Amino acid sequence: MRRIEGGTRKGNSARGRAAHSLGLRAETLAAFWLRLKGYHILERRLKTRAGEIDMVARRGRTLVIVEVKASARNGMAGERAVEALLPRQQQRLVRAADHLLAMRPVLAGLDIRFDLVLVAPRRLPRHLVDAWRP
Repeated sequence: MRRIEGGTRKGNSARGRAAHSLGLRAETLAAFWLRLKGYHILERRLKTRAGEIDMVARRGRTLVIVEVKASARNGMAGERAVEALLPRQQQRLVRAADHLLAMRPVLAGLDIRFDLVLVAPRRLPRHLVDAWRP
């Protein structure tokens, strides 16, 4: 297997495939959970020039940019998970949200919020509303 800067290609390793699969399952569960809470899912895995947004949802007059964090272990505490969303990732999400609003001006008049959904085995998803502000 070809090595890339200190690791293997994510898509080619068993670990990378397992992480990708875990992420997809977590996003599906998060979308289901948000729908149960009255959110309308507008997009999943939205790719913009600034990066990917896990999920874009709407509830009333609020547009929600959702980052989904999955843990293969049961012990992901909320504080640790929020810390896992590094400042550079937060900045990337802000830029991606700006691109989204440029692509869809009809959404520009809505209030915007950044949420985090934590998914861990044998637990209900944890939705952190307004997890951080730009």
